[in-house]
Amino acid sequence: MTTVAIVPARGGSKRIPGKNTKLFGDKPIIAWSIEAALRSKCFDRVVVSTDCARIADIARDFGAEVPFMRPAELADDHAPTISVMKHALSSLACEPEDLACCVYATAPFLMADDLARGLDVLRTSKADFAVSVTTFAFPIQRALRITAEGRVAMLDPRNYLVRSQDLEEAYHDAAQFYWGTAEAFLAARPILGEGTAPVEIPRYRVQDIDTPEDWIQAEAMHAALRDLGITDANRFPD
Repeated sequence: MTTVAIVPARGGSKRIPGKNTKLFGDKPIIAWSIEAALRSKCFDRVVVSTDCARIADIARDFGAEVPFMRPAELADDHAPTISVMKHALSSLACEPEDLACCVYATAPFLMADDLARGLDVLRTSKADFAVSVTTFAFPIQRALRITAEGRVAMLDPRNYLVRSQDLEEAYHDAAQFYWGTAEAFLAARPILGEGTAPVEIPRYRVQDIDTPEDWIQAEAMHAALRDLGITDANRFPD
């Protein structure tokens, strides 16, 4: 049985041009994910799936393999993660019993221990997938919307008088990794569903990076974690 990390990293990011190669701290942001995967010792192979020669060169510089280039039809804004994973695992001739992990290219707070924990959850739960999740900072049941008249309204007014502590905890995808069996990826089973086990990540180490505002937030978090001493010497150098 082979265990492989796949780091999807296309070259056409529009909201943050060149996002996957942009410097975060002292290295391209994709390097943080590659290094965490290598340091976890979970994988026989760490592979980057990309359509971009520059990303491929950086990936190799930091120790990843780029044994194939991703086709253009899987490198646009609409290509789903499951399709990218199916292509990668098929290109690597993975067997159904193999294990795979989709590692986000823009996850600078990902820790090697989290990946190892995810692998353990996948194996012990016998689930199709084990996905990084974290809690919402505010009860989603008390979410607001802005009306057409420019006023505030609750999405669910029934929760107006319900105390926050009495509402069910809600989680969202932490945008760090998806562990799964190769069989589940190749069959295109839903990554977020009944066949998925959670791997909880603390909120202070989670930041999805899709917009320039997200990037600024991530840099501020990086500096704060370093100043608080909540660091790994290899990941948050002084």
